[in-house]
Amino acid sequence: MSGERLYTLANRWFSTSVALTVIVFLLSAIIGFLIMPYADEDNRFASLWDAICSAAGFPVERSATNVVNPDFRTSKVTFDVAGLKSPEAVSIGRGATLAQQCAICHGPEGISRAGSPNLAGQYAAATYKQLHDFKSGARVNATMTPFAEKMSEQDMLDLAAYYAYLPKIPATSPVGKIPIPQIVASGAPMRGIAPCGSCHGGIERKEGSPWLNGQSAAYIEAQLNAFSTGSRRNDTSQQMRNVARGMTPEEIKAAAGYYGSFQNFQHARGMD
Repeated sequence: MSGERLYTLANRWFSTSVALTVIVFLLSAIIGFLIMPYADEDNRFASLWDAICSAAGFPVERSATNVVNPDFRTSKVTFDVAGLKSPEAVSIGRGATLAQQCAICHGPEGISRAGSPNLAGQYAAATYKQLHDFKSGARVNATMTPFAEKMSEQDMLDLAAYYAYLPKIPATSPVGKIPIPQIVASGAPMRGIAPCGSCHGGIERKEGSPWLNGQSAAYIEAQLNAFSTGSRRNDTSQQMRNVARGMTPEEIKAAAGYYGSFQNFQHARGMD
């Protein structure tokens, strides 16, 4: 057995391996921390240090010279409005008066017979957001836009308060007839789709997201398809567009049919 020491620079094999490792490391650092960050045209770093920090995963404020503004209006709604959290009785009363002009589509008690959204018991923040978006142009509809354009901030708060005050459609679906679809119950984790109930009630709810139980199946399907194609774009940070694009046509129909079954069940019991 040779008595030559392996881990010494006098051993040409060891010294060659160390040299190659150092060269590969330096080349990787130069490419990853210097060349690649500047190769991206969307990045505009103020200094070499900013480029290194960005490549290392640290947040860096970038120049706004290449900011791309959307060619459509986006939703600017915020929910830190006092009237949404604890509306006064007078606000609900004013909303009841305003709601008379909404009854032809949304029903005299917030339950629609025309395939329009049911508003009875809807979260105030959800109703307020949609009215606000119709008014600002972030969401466009031939019927709703002219109504919303004439509304004041207080009108929208009053209507939202009134519809939230009304009782929801009973949370009971025809037992055994409409099983909970997987996309509703557990989503599709491998495609990055959360369960519908994690935002729309049932499991949890996200501020501004509507309660879906009892909505028209045709309406829900139409809105999911609109989000999928991008014809509806008033969702914050494209949350619904990303979800709808990942859903199959069968999943869209299944989710819409499930939520619509609550309304059908109510009609079957003669509660409308």
